[in-house]
Amino acid sequence: MWMEGVRGKLPAMIAEPLQWICAVLGALMVGISKAGITGLSILSVALFTHVFPSSKQASGLMLPLLIFGDLVAVLAYRTHTQWRYLRKLMPWTAAGVVLGYFALGHISDRSTRTLIGVIIVSLCVLGYWRRYLTVQTQEAAGATHWALGAAIGIVAGFITLVANAAGPLMALYLVAMRLPKMQFVGTAAVFFMVLNLFKVPFMVKLGLITAQSFEFNLMLAPAVLLGAFAGRWLLIRINQRLFEQMVLGFSAIAGILLIV
Repeated sequence: MWMEGVRGKLPAMIAEPLQWICAVLGALMVGISKAGITGLSILSVALFTHVFPSSKQASGLMLPLLIFGDLVAVLAYRTHTQWRYLRKLMPWTAAGVVLGYFALGHISDRSTRTLIGVIIVSLCVLGYWRRYLTVQTQEAAGATHWALGAAIGIVAGFITLVANAAGPLMALYLVAMRLPKMQFVGTAAVFFMVLNLFKVPFMVKLGLITAQSFEFNLMLAPAVLLGAFAGRWLLIRINQRLFEQMVLGFSAIAGILLIV
């Protein structure tokens, strides 16, 4: 298996200073995205993919960092969680994770990244269209058809297992629901903590999380915590409109980076 060449070689793979800089910046982005500007997490995926060319390997190395960021965000924003949206999404997302588990060995890194990028960019275009070319009230947003939640849940579960790239999809869904920024972050925090914990046994089974990779995670954990403090500082100081524009903008950039 491809993972056999990884075991025992982790320190050598991150020996270059530029690789460490990218890894630390990626961990900072994880913290900022979890506690502040959702959408930046996909930029951390791009940075980790630069350090570890295989998106599958990067996915396994990032997962414990994401869980740590989720935990910090849940502790900070748990009172703002909107559980009705989570109840709609979680069963479909679990189904997507299982689908991704069985598909992981049959799809290439390039195909995975291109598919994810196309989906994200398409949803960003749809998001902008809904915001600027239609009259959308809060009531209309809440009445979004259940099929949207099902589709988002399945696709998010699938791509979060293969590339940890479900952040922009969840962000676009919550933007469509027109949640205030604190409810947005609180709901996303609980969603991703549950989802990422659910993924752990699958990642261990696939050999993507090992004792050595976890040592690497522990080295980067302080950067995630620092990023979380920075993210909370930013979130408190930006208004709702700017928050939504940043979420859509970073999601679109992330999708394009995955395609090119």
